[in-house]
Amino acid sequence: MRRALLPLCLAIGACTGAPQEDVPSRAAMPEASNLPPMKAFSVAHPVPPARSNRDIYRDFLELSFQLESGRQLERFSRFEGPISIRVAGSPPPSLMPDLNRLVSRLRTEAGIDIGRVPARGGHASITIEAVSRADIRQFLPKAACFVVPNVSSLQEYRSARHSRQTNWSDLIERDRIAIFVPGDSSPQEVRDCLHEELAQALGPLNDLYRLPDSVFNDDNVHAVLTGFDMLILRAYYAPELQSGMTRQQVASRLPAILTRLNPGGDSLPPRALGPTPRPWVRAIQTALGPGATSGQRRRAALEALSIARSQGWNDHRLAFSHFALGRLTQMTDPEFALAQFQAAEAIYSRTPGTELHRAYSASQLAAYAISRGRSAEALQLIAPHMGIAERHENAALLATLMMLQAEALDLAGRAAEARAVRLDSIGWARYGFGADWAVRAKMSEISALSPRMETNG
Repeated sequence: MRRALLPLCLAIGACTGAPQEDVPSRAAMPEASNLPPMKAFSVAHPVPPARSNRDIYRDFLELSFQLESGRQLERFSRFEGPISIRVAGSPPPSLMPDLNRLVSRLRTEAGIDIGRVPARGGHASITIEAVSRADIRQFLPKAACFVVPNVSSLQEYRSARHSRQTNWSDLIERDRIAIFVPGDSSPQEVRDCLHEELAQALGPLNDLYRLPDSVFNDDNVHAVLTGFDMLILRAYYAPELQSGMTRQQVASRLPAILTRLNPGGDSLPPRALGPTPRPWVRAIQTALGPGATSGQRRRAALEALSIARSQGWNDHRLAFSHFALGRLTQMTDPEFALAQFQAAEAIYSRTPGTELHRAYSASQLAAYAISRGRSAEALQLIAPHMGIAERHENAALLATLMMLQAEALDLAGRAAEARAVRLDSIGWARYGFGADWAVRAKMSEISALSPRMETNG
């Protein structure tokens, strides 16, 4: 499932103890708007993984033979033969174009024989049902969306959810899977759910926090399937593998598969990052997930940072611990939060595969600079990361960076440029944040950062 973590707070003052459903960045998209037209991404920019095949070998096995709970899987399972997808429920207008793009990428980049079929008709391998967020929370309070085997509708899942029918551990060959996405969320949230849940419906069921460049990671930094993810799925459907294989059988064939699919990875040295202990995972989920008080969130974030340090980490997980703590303290202790964001940025800057993480850090640091009236510093922080946000198809982040840039330009006395950038940001904001009120709320939130607002009363 895609965890309903608090949205990555993109400006000072954005992070509160509010429950997920109260946050503007997850608003439903209306049918009519008086704002400029919504923008959408059209061309994917996947980057092949620049890591050792020895690391990918380990990643593949841990992703494929373990559930998120830590439970081991005895058998390898996948679809055999062509895979059909149908859409049911009440899909928002953005769902079909995003799904078509994703299916096209799965066919071309992962080599999977997959395609859409009509909503009504015979058997479909995968049914994507658009339901309400309330329906999803009724079953999984901490999930934004989720995937279930051996059912084709929420009604069927309601009847079967306590039976072995929906147990992933019993699967040998996948035949029928349902994905439940929130039809009343922002276009980007729906798109993100499509990517993560369809990837798990097709392939690995586990998530690993040690992966810096993957949707198979509960930190929710990456929202669309990456080059690494497509390599994993291509290997998952390699002809050398088949449903029912044991871990040992898959392990024996995997090195040759990776050499064939990713020959450059054979010559790269492994990084061999250590495992992520469950207490750190629980602490992060408490800090950023729904249901905890502000005090509980902060204590959990401090615990996560303490665990990260005790593990001797110096990778993106340590940086993410600092980042999470900064998010949760920026309202109560801005100087302390700034130090956490700076620490996160310092680690990300020397960690491969974290350019998108750095874009999030830059948004926080730029927001702080704007709040102190340092327009030149803010513009310098923002400039390298807008292209990164666009390449990673993160409209919410891109719009936020553009809104921050507009505020910095206003501070610098460049009002005409500021108006043009702010206007251009709205199309991306409508995709990333959804409803008009959510877009305006984000714009007001970022405008409030500027010292000009204090001067103007």
